[in-house]
Amino acid sequence: MKRLLAPVGLALVVLVGFLILGGGAPVPSPDGLPDPGRLTGWGLPIAVLAQQLLAVGVVGSLMSGLLTMTTTSDQMSGRALLATRWASRLSWLWFFATLLVVWFTVSDQLAVPVTVLSPTELASYALQTSQGQAAIVQAVVVVLAAVAARLALTVRESAGALAVAYLANLPPVLTGHSAESGSHDLAVIALAVHIAVVLTWAGGLAALIWHLRGDASRRAITRFSPLAAWCFWVTAVSGALSGLVRLGSPAALFTSGYGWGVVAKIALIGGLGLTALRVRRRLSQPDRSVWGLLGFEVALLASSVAMGVGLSRTANPVGKIYVSPTESLLGGPMPPPPTLSRLLWSFSPSGIGFIVVGLGGALYIAGLLVLRRRGHPWPMGRTISWFVGLAIAGWATFGGLGTFANVLFSAHMGAHMVIGMIVPVFLVIGAPFNLALNALPGSDVPGGQGPRQLLSGLLRSRFVQLISNPIFASVMFVGGLYVIYFTGLFTWLMQNHLGHAFMEAHFLIAGMVYYEILIGTAPIPHRLSYLGRLLMLLAITPFHAFFGITMMNSSTPIGLAYYHALERPWRTDLLHDNFVGGGISWGTGEVPMLLVAMMLIAQWFVSDQRTAKQFDRREAARGEDGELAAYNEWLSKLGDEETRGR
Repeated sequence: MKRLLAPVGLALVVLVGFLILGGGAPVPSPDGLPDPGRLTGWGLPIAVLAQQLLAVGVVGSLMSGLLTMTTTSDQMSGRALLATRWASRLSWLWFFATLLVVWFTVSDQLAVPVTVLSPTELASYALQTSQGQAAIVQAVVVVLAAVAARLALTVRESAGALAVAYLANLPPVLTGHSAESGSHDLAVIALAVHIAVVLTWAGGLAALIWHLRGDASRRAITRFSPLAAWCFWVTAVSGALSGLVRLGSPAALFTSGYGWGVVAKIALIGGLGLTALRVRRRLSQPDRSVWGLLGFEVALLASSVAMGVGLSRTANPVGKIYVSPTESLLGGPMPPPPTLSRLLWSFSPSGIGFIVVGLGGALYIAGLLVLRRRGHPWPMGRTISWFVGLAIAGWATFGGLGTFANVLFSAHMGAHMVIGMIVPVFLVIGAPFNLALNALPGSDVPGGQGPRQLLSGLLRSRFVQLISNPIFASVMFVGGLYVIYFTGLFTWLMQNHLGHAFMEAHFLIAGMVYYEILIGTAPIPHRLSYLGRLLMLLAITPFHAFFGITMMNSSTPIGLAYYHALERPWRTDLLHDNFVGGGISWGTGEVPMLLVAMMLIAQWFVSDQRTAKQFDRREAARGEDGELAAYNEWLSKLGDEETRGR
């Protein structure tokens, strides 16, 4: 515990200095204006910093078991069990820090000193504002994490508590500054990814320094090092995207206090990368120098967290850019009328699109490089198919089609049919799970579970068995269309910042699960026969066609309230646009289904040919035609029975 006091103290110093230099330090209000006071001005950012550092401590403590385990079913003991108990204690402190943040936030927003706040004002804020409701949800989830950590006895149970701890960090992201900036879905998703990755990076380092030093340290450092490398790159990219959304343009980096704060954080992340690189080069012998570098890395990460808190208290150049209900709904201005050129080449930031294309491409390339170093071949056709799928996904999310998906219902249906019906076909042919199973490392201890064994176990788990059930997958694939578009859910989702992102994620995942069952090669449980797969494909085709036809014949446009609120100045005939959307849904559903059916029949034929060749080889090895010999033996027995009968 003492080893972490210095980084915590440094983070506090960095936060205070950052607020003073960046203009976020509290200043007295002019005479006659309400003033929350210096206690709130300094107490709020310090409470937020404490909240985030405690979250790091909880995540790090719960990671200890994973970094030292042999299998996930291991009973924890020694330092790993002690670390899990520490996670429970820290979670309760995290809970009280959350309550303190709420108290100071109400004081800040109402411009009332904390000493005169009434319980009624606190309750009103907590129940009637989005930030207050998010704080309540966060506090409840933190309590669940505390209880789960206290009851955890195995590594698997500790991992479950870790998942709950990650979820506890999500509610404030949905209601903070990111939700008020331009391109809000990109801002929110980038910040959520950024926080999760920083928690993993900082938490892993805290586990090494605090809980695991001297106890299986070499194994823990070796396991954490590749993860830290990925954390560095994802932190850098997600932080850059998040900062760019708030800056508005790269020029604002050097023309505002917020921009200079971002520059300082970029330099800090660069220093973290260099430090992590030096640690990896000395992994073969974790001596004193390695522990010193790890301590320095922890200090830099704690300072980075403090800078993030400071930036949240510093006015950004973009601010609240929404000047109309339309911009608030879209996260930016209304695009110009669509043309062929704009549908092909326009660009609009999308959080889901960037995750799928960026992270999907990076992970696939990493897997290919691993196989190449090992000398293992990988089919070029699979690689091409994967990246073609990513390119189409990019066009449908942040490319031209995605640009108009929030504005035109016809473009929306086109984008979502492409994401759900076409993109998954290419991605499934790319066989990402097969690539991962070949590229991931195995266990570093005899009889243990490494990343490869964990993925293999996941693919055989009850969860995958459920979602890969043909009935469940078919209902999710085509039933989701009826639930979203023929109820009021579509309008509600489109009026929420992350609603469109949710639909993109749903259609992509449902499509990948469905097509994996039909034409995939991943080792999932209980894969259907080829005849069963063909029947599964044919079974949903009428439902998809009926969906499109029903939409075309609808007398009321879907999402009427949302499109009225947009006040689109072009293509104002909503019913005709609804008709076009239904036609797109029908057309983009039938053609992929036909192609998949042809592909499935081709796979069936190849499989039968392979089976026949294997049979012929077995018979040739026996030196005779086994079926002919069996037939002759049967005829001989019939002849003998006939002779005896006479």
